[in-house]
Amino acid sequence: MRNLFLVMTAFALLGISGCSDDPAAPPNIGVEPEVVNATDAFQFQVSSVEGYTGTLSYEWNNTGEFANVDQSSAIEPGQATLTLIDAYGTEVYSRDLSEDGSSASSEGVAGAWRVRIACDGLTGTVNFRAEKRT
Repeated sequence: MRNLFLVMTAFALLGISGCSDDPAAPPNIGVEPEVVNATDAFQFQVSSVEGYTGTLSYEWNNTGEFANVDQSSAIEPGQATLTLIDAYGTEVYSRDLSEDGSSASSEGVAGAWRVRIACDGLTGTVNFRAEKRT
């Protein structure tokens, strides 16, 4: 009986240790996004999303003052907005991800940029990349 109690306690502790309240951890959108986050190059793709509302946020190191952004998504219904915030906290790019194409950010400060994807009832596929403008 005592051994059973110890085993049950161990499983309970393992279950608790697997939980995370880390605000940096992205919320569950039902499908795991594919993210490549390298200095001067950030890529994001997620498919088969259904009705997700929430915000995903990542820190990205951009050694330049500008970023080139390529967007190619298939969103219907819902909305997703991509926002880039430079190292000083200034918004340098914001665009609806249903608008495909290439564009550049405004001038910003090099360093740790924030990549934010805000979704409202998002259904579909989101795909974009941001790269340091050379």
